[in-house]
Formats: sequence, C-alpha cells, structure tokens
Amino acid sequence: MSGSLRPLGRRGRRGVLKAVGGKDQQDGTSKGQVIDDSEDEKPSSPKERSKRRVSVEYEQAASETVAKRPKWQPKNWAQHLENIRQMRSRRDAPVDQMGAEKCYDQNAAPEVMRYQILLSLMLSSQTKDQVTSAAMCRLRQHGLTVSRILETDDGTLGKLIYPVGFWKNKVKYIKQTTEILQEKYGGDIPDNVTDLVKLPGVGPKMAHLVMDIAWNNVSGIGVDTHVHRISNRLKWVRKETKTPEETRVAMEDWMPRELWSEINWLLVGFGQQVCLPVSPRCSECLNKDICPGAKKKKPR
Repeated sequence: MSGSLRPLGRRGRRGVLKAVGGKDQQDGTSKGQVIDDSEDEKPSSPKERSKRRVSVEYEQAASETVAKRPKWQPKNWAQHLENIRQMRSRRDAPVDQMGAEKCYDQNAAPEVMRYQILLSLMLSSQTKDQVTSAAMCRLRQHGLTVSRILETDDGTLGKLIYPVGFWKNKVKYIKQTTEILQEKYGGDIPDNVTDLVKLPGVGPKMAHLVMDIAWNNVSGIGVDTHVHRISNRLKWVRKETKTPEETRVAMEDWMPRELWSEINWLLVGFGQQVCLPVSPRCSECLNKDICPGAKKKKPR
C-alpha cells in the first residue's frame, strides 16, 4: 500500500469508502482522495459484513432525506411579493423620496456619507420620513460631520433635530455615538453589525440598514414597524411574532438571501400607502384575495 493510502484505525470507521475533505496530518492524504478501507479489518463472517453494509446504506439514505427536506415557506409568498413590487413600481412613497438613502450628501467624503447615513437612521426611529428629512436638511446646513457635531452644544443640536420622536434622548445618543466614532474609529463608522449595535441609540434594524446602504453589505433584513406588521398580516412568519427583531429572525430563516436587501424599502412604502397600520386599504391591494390578513366585506 502506498504512502498516501494506508489502513485507518478503528476509531471513526463507519463504511466501505471514506472520503477525505482535506489533508490528514497522520496519513498524508490530500484533498479529494478516497480511501478504500474495505480490506482493513474485514468482518469475521459474511453475516457481520452484511450487517455492517446495511447499516451504512441506511444512514446514508437517512442523511440524504434530511438534506432534501424543504424548508418551511409561507403560502403564496412569491405571489405576494410580486404583487407588492407591482404596487411599488412608481416609487412614490415618502420613504422613496425622504428615506435614509436620500438624506445624505452624496458629494461628501465616504466616511462623512456613512456618518450621515447612520445619523439619519438614528433620527428616523419613531419618526415620519418627512420629519426626519427636514431634520437632516437642517443638520447638513449646520455642518454634519463628526468634528462639527462634537463642537455643537446639546441645546443647538436639539433645536436642529426637533421635532423628531424622542428628540431629547436622540441628542444624547448622537453626542455619545459621535464621541465613540471619533475615539475608536477615526471618525468613520463600524463596518459590522456587532460593533454597530454597541453604539448608543443603534438597534439591529438600523445596523442592518447601515450595512446595506453605507457599506453595500447585506447582513440581514431591516425590520421596522411596517415590515413587522405586514409580515404578520401576510403570515410570512410561521407563528405570530411580538417584536421586529423576532420577525427578522423568522423571515431570514426561510427567505432567499438575495431578496433581503429590497424587503425593507418595498414593505415600508407599501405600509405607508396601502397596508396602513389602521384601516388598511385592502380593497386597493392586489393581494386582497390571497392575503390571510385581508379585511374582506361580509356578505349581506
């Protein structure tokens, strides 16, 4: 037997052929080789040999069955999505004109653009896009850079961002976050979700949107109140979820990753125009006949 193919020990031997995925330090085999150990320690009788082979075949078949088992997916989800795309084709919702992707200075230095994207998302929490956009416009006129915000006193900053939701807390979060960015990241923002969510006032939804918009890296689905509400109405979650973060985890479990980036802007705009929080316009929705949460008129 050659130096690259030699008998294996007893431990871990389960079948007739054993594939090697990488180089083994003990026997020197290289990636892609297949080791035939059928002649090593043959069973003492045909009966034992038969039992061993049957066991392996059964285990392999079971493994293949598990691998082929399809993931759970919501009923009609692909048609839901296509209909929402059609309803959003005009891109005329507030988020399309005043969302985070429209609030930063596209002529600024890359690190400044990323900082402005982060701040626009921090301001957008519990705030309408129109209010966020106006606050961002005032901040940019004031000077929206790390150094400029650090020079700005809390009172002035509060006047600039008012009346965004929870503006007093956001003044504190913006100043604390900006100080961290200056000290730890040289004025730039973190390039990963783990560090982003450590910043004061930054949650998972913001972090995933920052990664997508600022870093062009899709790390997860950005789930806000609109996405959370609509996903539950469409039954895009296996069981009802209580928080946006629960919704994100549930959706990422089944939704193809290549769709993650568009889901936020699609559903946010859809939620602003059709699938409203109160009195949704089900009669205008293309999904009215296949939406589990549609409010259908009762027959007289």
